Amino acid sequence: MSSKEKPTLGGQRIKTRKRNIAAPLDPTAFADAVVQIYLDNAGDLELVAKSIESSDLNFSRYGDTFFEVVFTGGRTQPGTIKPDEGERHSYSVLDCEPKREAILPYVLYIQKTLRRRPFLIKNLENVTRKFLQSLELFEENERKKMAIFTALTFSQKLALTPETVFQPLLKDSLVAKGIVLNFITDFFKEYLRDNSLDDLISLLKKAKMEDNLLDFFPTAKRTPEAFSEHFMKEGLVAVVEYNEKKMFEVKLKEIKSMLTTLISEETDVDEVVDTVKQQVKEAKFPDIEVVRMLWDVLMDAVQWSGKNQQQNANSALRQVKTWAKLLNAFCSTGKLELELMYKVQVQCYEDTKLMKLFPEIVRSLYDLDVLAEDTILLWFRKGSNPKGRQTFVKALEPFVNWLEEAEEEE
Repeated sequence: MSSKEKPTLGGQRIKTRKRNIAAPLDPTAFADAVVQIYLDNAGDLELVAKSIESSDLNFSRYGDTFFEVVFTGGRTQPGTIKPDEGERHSYSVLDCEPKREAILPYVLYIQKTLRRRPFLIKNLENVTRKFLQSLELFEENERKKMAIFTALTFSQKLALTPETVFQPLLKDSLVAKGIVLNFITDFFKEYLRDNSLDDLISLLKKAKMEDNLLDFFPTAKRTPEAFSEHFMKEGLVAVVEYNEKKMFEVKLKEIKSMLTTLISEETDVDEVVDTVKQQVKEAKFPDIEVVRMLWDVLMDAVQWSGKNQQQNANSALRQVKTWAKLLNAFCSTGKLELELMYKVQVQCYEDTKLMKLFPEIVRSLYDLDVLAEDTILLWFRKGSNPKGRQTFVKALEPFVNWLEEAEEEE
C-alpha cells in the first residue's frame, strides 16, 4: 500500500453573502385585494375585520395603502387625494354620513385592526397627516367627517400622536381660507362630547398648541375678541373661558415681570403707579387681581434672611413703607382693602417666616393709610379668611382693642 498523501485543495475559502431578493412593490394588487374583501362582505365592518384578520396580505409593507382604502375606498395618487388606478368600494369613511353614529364604527374597526397589528399605527399617522395637509382638496362635508373621525380616534385612544394631527393644520394656505378653523371647531365639538375640557387641554399640550389657539384663525381674525365671538357662537363656552384665563395668566406674568424690574431699579413710586395703571387698563384686569398681584410682587422682591426673624420683619415693613403709595393707589375701596388683608393673611399662613409678622404688617398698612379702621374691624369680627383664622385673630386682638378704645374716646 502506498503511503502517499491524498491531494487537497489549496487556497483560501471565500465566503459569499446571500442577498435578500426584494419582491417588487405591487400596491395596486394589495389595494384590489382589500377592496375585494369589502365588496365580498358588502361593507359589513365586523365581517371585513374578520376577513382582514385571517388574510395573509402584506400589511407591514402596504400599511399606508390599507388606510387609503379605509378612508377613500381605494388607492390615492401620491401627494394628493385623487383616486389612483385600481378597484374601489363605496363603504369608506368618506362615503358615510358626516355624523358620529356613522363614523364611530369605522374607528372601532380600525381599533380592532390595530390590536391585531399594532405596527400599523405609524401608517395611520402617515395617512392622517397626508389628508389633513390636503384638507382644501376635500368637500366641506368630507372635512367634517375627517374632523369627527380624528376626534373619535383620540376619544377611543387609538394612540395617535397629537402633533401628527395638529401641526399639519398650521399650513398657511389652510389657515388663511378658514378651513382649519372650521375643522378644529368640529373637532372640539366632537371630542368634548366624550371628554372633559381638561382632557382637551392635555391633548393640546401634547401637541404643543395650548398657548397658540389663535394660530388656527386667519390672520385678519387673530384677536381675542374674534376668538371669543366664534366659539361662543358655536356653543363652546368652556373653550372661550379657558382661552380668557390663559391670556389673563400671560398678561399677568408680563405685568409682574415689568413691575419686578421697576421695583429692583428703585423707580419713582409715582412713575410706577402710572405705569401699572396704564398696563392694567390695557389688559382689562379686575381690581381685585391687581391688588393680589401687587402684594405678591412686593413680597417676592424682599431680600429675606434665612433665620433672623427680626431682619425679616424689618425687611417686610420697610418694603410696605416704601411702596405704600402704590398699594394705596389701587386699594381704593373698602372691598379692595379687605382683599389686601386676605392676601396678607394667606401669605403669612403659607410662609412660616411671615407667620408672626401679620399684626405688624397690618399695623404698618394702617399707619400708612392703606387700610382703614373699618376694614380692619370688619376683618376681625367676621371677614377673615379660614386659613389660620384663630391664630391671626388672636395675634391682632391687642391692636383691635386699641382701635376700639380710641374710637370710644373720640
